[in-house]
Amino acid sequence: MSAGPIRPSSTAHTVLHPVTPARISGGFWAARRRTNAEVSIPQGPRRLEEAGNLGNLRAAATGDGDFTGDFPFQDSDVHKWLEAASWQLADPDATGDGRLASDVDRLTALLGAAQDPDGYLQTYYQVARPGLRWQELDWGHELYCAGHLIQAAVAHHRSTGGRELLAVAERFAAHIDSVFGTDRRVDGVCGHPGIETALVELHRETGERRWLDLAAYFVERRGHGLLGDGEKSFPGAAYWQDHTPVREAETVTGHAVRQLYLLAGATDLAAETGDRSLRDASVRLWDAMVATKTYLTGGLGARHELESFGDPYELPPHRAYAETCAAIASIQWSWRLALLTGEARYSDLIERTLFNGFLAGAGLDGDSWLYVNPLQVREGYEGHRDDQSARRTPWFRCACCPPNVMRLLASLPHYVASTGADREGVQLHQYATGTYGPVSVRTDYPWDGRIAVTAVRPGTWTLSLRIPAWCSGATLDGAPVAAEAGWLRVRRDWQRGETVVLDLPMEPRLTHPDPRVDAVRGCVAIERGPVVYCLESADQTRRLDTVALDRETPLRAGHRPELLGGVTVVTAGELTAVPYAVWANRGAGAMRVWIPTA
Repeated sequence: MSAGPIRPSSTAHTVLHPVTPARISGGFWAARRRTNAEVSIPQGPRRLEEAGNLGNLRAAATGDGDFTGDFPFQDSDVHKWLEAASWQLADPDATGDGRLASDVDRLTALLGAAQDPDGYLQTYYQVARPGLRWQELDWGHELYCAGHLIQAAVAHHRSTGGRELLAVAERFAAHIDSVFGTDRRVDGVCGHPGIETALVELHRETGERRWLDLAAYFVERRGHGLLGDGEKSFPGAAYWQDHTPVREAETVTGHAVRQLYLLAGATDLAAETGDRSLRDASVRLWDAMVATKTYLTGGLGARHELESFGDPYELPPHRAYAETCAAIASIQWSWRLALLTGEARYSDLIERTLFNGFLAGAGLDGDSWLYVNPLQVREGYEGHRDDQSARRTPWFRCACCPPNVMRLLASLPHYVASTGADREGVQLHQYATGTYGPVSVRTDYPWDGRIAVTAVRPGTWTLSLRIPAWCSGATLDGAPVAAEAGWLRVRRDWQRGETVVLDLPMEPRLTHPDPRVDAVRGCVAIERGPVVYCLESADQTRRLDTVALDRETPLRAGHRPELLGGVTVVTAGELTAVPYAVWANRGAGAMRVWIPTA
């Protein structure tokens, strides 16, 4: 990829910039991305047609037809799919018969036809409720849909150079700019953030300052009680993160995805403006989230009620919501913080979330999904009849997660490596076989901890390798090394073809929970490298609600190429644990991550 979702401007106050070009060419992530490219993304137009999303656009374009769907934000699924398809078109390994490009062009033309002359574009209010535009900001999602349209347009422009979708997005953004402001017709914010990051990226793409100023307006007006009827009405201002200004908040609250999208936007704004208080708030809130409200898998959102964060240390495994979209939002926010600060800990959380909380949301077949990602499913689980089931599903009534997964996997090379603001050297944040700026990487990570890094550009520069927080005893070319704040830095006059080998020990380990997490006190979890493991009933001889693990039982790892697409399993006596990311791919059954100790 020659570009990605985040491209800080030349004047941005970031320590790092995403490296280009970036290409994943083999190994673990190449296989998952291939499924995404060959199965998941191509099915998008068919799914969107069957669900009525495309019919809504035709109804808006022709003035003939009814709105289809249960939610006002049906358009956003189209926009997210377009973003995924656009990043896929930028993949140097992409092949095909041109159908994907044709589908992108067709949907782009449909959006252009559906757009009103003044730039407005949301089919729910064009078709079903034309008299209520910009009057239902709490649940209407108009700005949220606009944000995803802008992100799709930026992706398409960066990937193909085409301006058709960008023109649609700019017209809508100009309309929003004419409507919103403290001195304009509407002074308000959207119930679902997302417009903020999109406007910052539109500023980066076009160079127009007004988009950055508009993003700042939406961030600054959040937290002043503009949504709903305040704390006394359901669901309360904290649900919308509208109870406290971003700069003053002490912890993450409310709807998890909304909170994380908002903070990603605040971090983008801090990066472009150098606003220190926004930067400090972003770091403070990330710290509070990781310390008190994050599952072992990187999952976020403890409560099914309102898809929300719970209280500190409220992390029940069986009732975890941990929406797939929240995992994606966490990765997006943490990458922005990694670029802003240069600190390795943000990429540690990205790694944990990628291999566990995020990847569990996508079935191995590329055609089935999880909306929620609990850490335990009991024997006799009955599930739900809606999107909150812990059973893999072909599509959802609220289909936010599948195209969100598609767009992250399609743009994944963007999240692997960075370069300094002076474009000197390269930092490897994640380990995947491929080429990233001046280096190529060969590895079987996460199954094997051997990572070979070869210089493809000669010269004097610094190679920085992230040593994961879970790792102890790393070696470089066989010699023990010590990381400095999570980074191992190797500076030398590199010769083309010169290779160094990083080895990260991958012994299985038992992880103990924070004692303040009441729901799993007295339990342990199994981890190996960046991978969290679980017990599935399919692999055990006993019911999972009767098992216990003796902490002295040796843990043994073994690769099983025939199992679940090829995974390394961990055995402890008679118990067999598989990676959490591949659970629920063998039909219904019980599962648990946290295991009681004998």
